[in-house]
Amino acid sequence: MRLVSFDAFRTLGLPGIHYVKPEHFLHQQALVDAADWVLFPEFWQLGTLVFALRKRIFPSLSSYLLGHDKIEMTRAFQAVAPRHVPETVIAANTPDDADRLWSTLTPPFVAKIPRSSMGEGVSLIESHADWTRYLAATPTIYAQEYLPIDRDLRVVIAGSEVVAAYWRLQSARSFHNNLARGGRIGDDPVPPAAIELALLLARTLGIDHAGFDIAMVGGHPYVLEFNRLFGYQGLNGRLDRLAGAILDHLRTQGDHHGPHDPIRPTPVWPTAA
Repeated sequence: MRLVSFDAFRTLGLPGIHYVKPEHFLHQQALVDAADWVLFPEFWQLGTLVFALRKRIFPSLSSYLLGHDKIEMTRAFQAVAPRHVPETVIAANTPDDADRLWSTLTPPFVAKIPRSSMGEGVSLIESHADWTRYLAATPTIYAQEYLPIDRDLRVVIAGSEVVAAYWRLQSARSFHNNLARGGRIGDDPVPPAAIELALLLARTLGIDHAGFDIAMVGGHPYVLEFNRLFGYQGLNGRLDRLAGAILDHLRTQGDHHGPHDPIRPTPVWPTAA
């Protein structure tokens, strides 16, 4: 299998990888043309790779498009599993909408900047001053009910396999559970309902590389978000398993696709010197 990677770090452990710097991908188009898969492209490369060069990409296009914006992600979750999404309000950031929502929402609640990760841009709104600071930082209002939790679950999926699942305990310095924001890994058993919800969403939405964040409230799982590019801190030596799951997925999906677009010339894969 011929693989081109645009992210050397995230494809460690995969055999036969040719690494190409994202900004050089058109200068090395012959190599990209000849690849069976291109792995971990930058978001700005997707249009050319998928629609012009007709390449198979990993993670999937769904993983990129839904993972790029919390608003699109949440709407997809609501369509697939509405009972498992916290109450969420999405509105234009206008003075009228901001005043209306402040008069109807009951603090504390959570407000998020739609394009953010690792807990950045996620605020606990407890006062009007918090609300004003949030409004000054976001193009769109995304407000969500505050769940009574002091931990959540990270469920890591590659291909169709759960590679890891673990609790993230709340940081001592904030309400965030993200490891990047001071959260800690817990060792309590992971509820099967959280695994089942993550797998349901991944399979239904075509997400094949993600860390899903799941909260448990009274035994009921709620999906908070997923991160297409997740941290490795909680994998605890499972990087080989992650690489194996990715490789198995690429092989399996490759069997379900036909040859390269026939209007394009058959590329030549470089041989080792």
